[in-house]
Amino acid sequence: MIERHNFLMVCKFLDYLKEVLLLGASSVERYRFYLRHLLIWAGSNDFSRVSAIRPSFPKYLQKFRDPSTNKELAASTQKKILDTSKRFFLWAKRTYSRELSPLPLEWIETLRQVRQPQSQQVNVFVTKEEVSQLVSPPADNNDLALIRDQAAAAILFLSGMRASAFVTMPIAAVDLDNLTINQWPELGVLTKNGKKATTFLYNIPDLIEVVRRWDDIVSEQLPDTACWYAPIDHTWGEQSLSNNQPGKNRAHALGRRMKGLFTRAQMEYKSPHKFRHGNAVYGLLNSQSLADYKAVSMNLMHENLEITDGIYAPLLSSDVKTRITNLQSKASLSPDLGLESYLDSLETEKLGQALLIIAEKLIK
Repeated sequence: MIERHNFLMVCKFLDYLKEVLLLGASSVERYRFYLRHLLIWAGSNDFSRVSAIRPSFPKYLQKFRDPSTNKELAASTQKKILDTSKRFFLWAKRTYSRELSPLPLEWIETLRQVRQPQSQQVNVFVTKEEVSQLVSPPADNNDLALIRDQAAAAILFLSGMRASAFVTMPIAAVDLDNLTINQWPELGVLTKNGKKATTFLYNIPDLIEVVRRWDDIVSEQLPDTACWYAPIDHTWGEQSLSNNQPGKNRAHALGRRMKGLFTRAQMEYKSPHKFRHGNAVYGLLNSQSLADYKAVSMNLMHENLEITDGIYAPLLSSDVKTRITNLQSKASLSPDLGLESYLDSLETEKLGQALLIIAEKLIK
């Protein structure tokens, strides 16, 4: 049974996120989902006394299985639940200081994932070469669907946009001459947490031309307010553009269309979000300075470099050793086997941090 006062306290926190921090409805619902686990774990125990509950919250999450699927929570989900719970308790300690005085601040700091042996992860992202392969089959001028989907693959990689933002982006938001995209909520672009930013495309000419072909078509036939990734009507074998606004499942429809594109190119399917990963990896691997690294982070609409590093360090980890050992080889003709051995011993997170430190040193 969930303790009623705990439930009301969580509701107050969600109202705070919505009314004071101005988080969007979808973000607030994510917080609600994460904190539901906290409420269930606490049960009938008041939040002021939860430090005595065993097993601890992190261990509870580690062992938790979804009753409907009998699956464990993904490590990333556990982290989000714990981070959200920590944020909630820090807010609650300030807001309900007297009621929560028995709850030690030190306990709140223990809300972190239980250390587990690292398993080898398969890092999946779409490479520039794969995008080129997806867009290489020639599309007939009458095959609007193929022209559109190839352009979608190209611009998803060039921009690093999230699928939800891409499918709601109007024609007016795209300026290919200046390689910019205005991800502005007032234009109807559905960005994460309602963020507003002008972002930029990588200047890769062959992919830009694929995008431009479709941009010319929609700009000529539809108003600026219409969706750039416009729906296509099929009537008696003829294809025509539609001015309909995107539905709630438009992002899922994009995934299905991309799956068809991968099948056509005889490639293993990767979701639209993997194009965003590919955009980040391409930018970070081609960065020449910390300023470049930061520019990539800002273009992904991340608040800071730590977020970028936390998400993409695992994707870059295979490149870190090469970069560091190459730096060593420039300083000495004979490689330092001790350094190489040390790098092999580092965890993925530490390798990502090493890359950041080296980037900083290179520009001093």
